[in-house]
Amino acid sequence: MNGSSDDIEAGLASLVSGGAGAITATGPLIYDNRARVVAAAARASVPMLYEWRTFVDEGGLMSYGSDINAVHRQAGIYAGRVLKGENVGDLPVVQQTNIELIINLKTAKTLGLGFPITLLGRANEVIE
Repeated sequence: MNGSSDDIEAGLASLVSGGAGAITATGPLIYDNRARVVAAAARASVPMLYEWRTFVDEGGLMSYGSDINAVHRQAGIYAGRVLKGENVGDLPVVQQTNIELIINLKTAKTLGLGFPITLLGRANEVIE
């Protein structure tokens, strides 16, 4: 995709023609159009792994990534520290330690997919 939300359908169509599922890295274009991305993936029967759980809440298959609320919380903490006069260059890089696996079984069923019980047991949440 080159920066236009109209490219979402075309990008997914190229995945389908190549016989691939997809993993999305979420920038502003994809995140702001998450409902369209999830709907386009469903229409194309493309199994998608998303970075944020909000895509799964929209009907996406599964997500594996940081807890977005924790990311926002950390951004707020750093904004507060900078506003209090700390130098941005002195703030340490923080790597999230809370990684979530969310699986949407309803979407999996629609796609004709199943998950091993061991994977379902490791998921932080399974949406039925």
